[in-house]
Amino acid sequence: MKASEVKLTKTVIDAAEPREQRYSLWDSELKGFGVRIGVGGVKTFVAKYLAEGGGRRAPQRFYSIGRVGALTVEQARRRAKEIIGAAANGQDPALDRNGKRQERTVAELIDLYESEGCYIQRGKRQGEPMKPLTKKYTMARLRHHVVPLLGRKRVTEIGAAEIERFFRDVENGKTVKNEKTGPRTRIIVKGGSGAARKVFRDFSAVLSFAKRFSLIESNPCEKAVVKKTDNARTRFLSLDELRRFGAACDALEKEGANPKALNIARLWALTGCRRQEIVELKWAEVDFDSGLITLDDTKTGQSTRPLPIAAIALLRNLERVDGTDYVFPADTGESFFQCAATTTMAG
Repeated sequence: MKASEVKLTKTVIDAAEPREQRYSLWDSELKGFGVRIGVGGVKTFVAKYLAEGGGRRAPQRFYSIGRVGALTVEQARRRAKEIIGAAANGQDPALDRNGKRQERTVAELIDLYESEGCYIQRGKRQGEPMKPLTKKYTMARLRHHVVPLLGRKRVTEIGAAEIERFFRDVENGKTVKNEKTGPRTRIIVKGGSGAARKVFRDFSAVLSFAKRFSLIESNPCEKAVVKKTDNARTRFLSLDELRRFGAACDALEKEGANPKALNIARLWALTGCRRQEIVELKWAEVDFDSGLITLDDTKTGQSTRPLPIAAIALLRNLERVDGTDYVFPADTGESFFQCAATTTMAG
């Protein structure tokens, strides 16, 4: 059946009844603007145009503008004018929109980054794969902060303004969460400026990865106006605080607290090492004669650290366990000591 032409008004559209086959009514005033009536009675505003600037061999495109009711006739007419005008200037709005629908969302980009892009971005170890624990915490921050706030957006829709808004939302605690996920597991997602800065750096690495693979033209994090660096920390424990800390550990040990956990905490305080550097410490890395520990695999590569006398004394008093080189071996299995409960931290 030949398509009808009539001036489209609310009255005309409301009176249009469904038929056995889908059909269209085309506006007599704006060529290419119409309404499509489905067999079930659904009515949709559409625009049609000739792509590639027009011409006898130009392909005809149809662009769905929106449902009748969600848009008024005049709103749809204005949008149709924009679409038809863009086509007359050589653009292809329908093809552009279909291409945009095929673009990756931020959530999909993060999935790709996890499988292909989790490499150190800066420093001496640039280009090396992240250590498993670093990757675990990085992906947790991305999934618990970025995905809830930006995950459904197309990657190409993210600009500096969206990054700045995202940063403020994390800073203001919009993604904070503390959920029990199992008998001995819990997810804790923190907010605040520190969490915002960490996940900002993580997301910037993801967007740099997207830029390298030509998924975006530039990294919007580079233009975002946010506080990108942590505050310089100059606070150290005083001797009195160290004594009180030691006394508290001694008291907890008398109450039955796990001595491995307490000795790990004592070494943190005495050496200034990172958490995992002490938890994963091996006897082969400890040199009692020189008073040093040489860590084979840290965030900055191999690293040698001095051991204070108190730390040497603590290590000398520890009993070595046969069959493992870990200073703090797990109670069961062949790994290092870990807490029984699993907590996923993000931020």
